Amino acid sequence: MFHTKLDDFPEDFMWGAASAAYQIEGAFAEDGKGLTIWDEYAMTPGNTFEETDGKVAVDHYHRYQEDVQWMKKMGLKAYRFSVSWGRILPDGEGEVNEAGLAFYENLVDELLANGIEPLVTLYHWDLPLALQQKYQGWEGRETIAAFKKYCEALFTRLGSKVKYWITMNEQNVFIPLGYRWAAHPPKVTDLKRMYQANHHVNLANAEAIKSFRELVPTGKIGPSFGYGPTYPLSAKPQDVLAAENADDFNNRFWLDVYCKGKYPKFMLKQLKNLGLAPEILPEDDKLLASVTPDFLGVNYYHGGTVKENSYEAGDFADASEKDFSKVDPYQMAAKEGEHAPEKAMFQAVDNPYLEKTDWGWEIDPVGFRVALRKLASDYDLPIIVTENGLVAFDELTAEGAIHDDYRIDYLQSHLQELQKAITDGVEVLGYCAWSFTDLLSWLNGYKKRYGFVYIDRDNQDEKSLARIPKDSYFWYQEVIATNGQNLTSK
Repeated sequence: MFHTKLDDFPEDFMWGAASAAYQIEGAFAEDGKGLTIWDEYAMTPGNTFEETDGKVAVDHYHRYQEDVQWMKKMGLKAYRFSVSWGRILPDGEGEVNEAGLAFYENLVDELLANGIEPLVTLYHWDLPLALQQKYQGWEGRETIAAFKKYCEALFTRLGSKVKYWITMNEQNVFIPLGYRWAAHPPKVTDLKRMYQANHHVNLANAEAIKSFRELVPTGKIGPSFGYGPTYPLSAKPQDVLAAENADDFNNRFWLDVYCKGKYPKFMLKQLKNLGLAPEILPEDDKLLASVTPDFLGVNYYHGGTVKENSYEAGDFADASEKDFSKVDPYQMAAKEGEHAPEKAMFQAVDNPYLEKTDWGWEIDPVGFRVALRKLASDYDLPIIVTENGLVAFDELTAEGAIHDDYRIDYLQSHLQELQKAITDGVEVLGYCAWSFTDLLSWLNGYKKRYGFVYIDRDNQDEKSLARIPKDSYFWYQEVIATNGQNLTSK
C-alpha cells in the first residue's frame, strides 16, 4: 500500500530498548541467587564458544544505576528487562529471596525516577536448575505451579509500579532449541518431549495471566513471540500451500494458543497422526480458553521462504537448499534424513531477493511491515515490538569510538516500515530495540554485538567493562527526541 504521507508516531509511543537477565547481570551466585539451567549449561565445557558464560556478563547487577543514566541521556522512554527466576525463588518454588526482590524493585524505582517505563519479562529462558533436576523442568507439570508462585511474588511486590509485563519470551525459540536441536539446555533431541514441554509452558503462561488479572487489575500483560512472515518461493500453487503449512507450523501453533485459547486444528491433527501430540487434559483446554493477552509482544528479525514439500515434489535434495551448519531459531526446518513433521509440509529455502547479516540472517525490513499487518489482522491485539536489532562485529577505534553506520541503516529501514504499518492501521504501542548495551550471546560469547552502548570486554578478558556509546546511540537519541520525524535521513 502506497501512502502520500505517513502518520506520525503516537505522542505516547514507547521508544525503548531491551535486555535479558542472564545476558547482562552477572553476579550469578550473589545475594542468595540460585543457579539456573544456563549457569550450569554455560559452565559445562564444550557448550559455548570459547567457554564463555554469564558469571560476570556486563555486570549490570552492580552497575544498573550507571546503565539507567545512559538510558536517561539517550532519552529512552521504555526499558524491557527480564527477571531471573532464580534470584526470586532460589530453588524455583520454595522461600522467596528478599534480596532478589529488592534488586528488581530498586531497578524499577531507578527507571521510574528517570522517566523510563519498565517492561518486565517474567521468563527469558533461565529456569532454576533445581526445577530441572527435580521435575525435568518444563516436562513436569509441577513446574507450572512453581512458575505461578514466582510470578505472584513479583506481581505482589511490583504490580503497583510496573504497568507492562511480558510472560514468556520466544517460546517458539527456547523450546525447539532445548528439546529438538539440543543447542540450548536441557540439550534434548526428542520431538515428543518437546511438544509436551511446550504444552506445559502454554499452561504456565495462562496461569500467570490468570493470576495477573486478580493481583494487578490495572496492568497489561502478554507474551513475546519470535515472529517472521512466511513467503512462497513462487506463485506455483504447491509453493503457496507450502507457505500456508509453514505458517501453521512456525507461527499459528503458538500464537493461536496465546490469542485464541486453543491449538489450531491443522497442526494438532498432524501431530496426532505422527504420535507427537502432547497429553492435553480437559482442564487444560478450559484454562487455555479462559485467558487472552492484553497485547502481543513481537520479536522480529526475519521470516522464511519455502517451496513444495520434498515428497510431492520428488525432490529429496532439500539439504542443498539451506545451510544447516547454523540452526535458525525462528524458522524450524528439517535436516536431510531427519524424521520431522514438517518434511511432509514444506521445504525451507533461501530468499533470492534478500541480503544476509554477518551471521546468516536475512535482512528484510519490508517483512517487518508484513509481519505487523498479518498479526494485527489475525489477532486484533495491540502490539509492542519487544525486540529488533542487528548483530555485528563492532570495532573500537583508537579514538575510543564505534562507527556502526550499518546498525543505523538497519534500524532506520525497519523503523520506516514500522511507521508505514502504523499508517496502514496497526496499533503499535512501542518499539524496543535489541539491545541497549552489548551483552553475552547465549552461545557465542561477547563477539556478537547488538547494543547501542559498547561494553569494553571480550571473551577472555573482562577489561574495564566501560560503557561507550556508539554512533547508533546518538542516532537513536535523535529519533526519540523528534518522535521519529527524522527517519527519512540518517
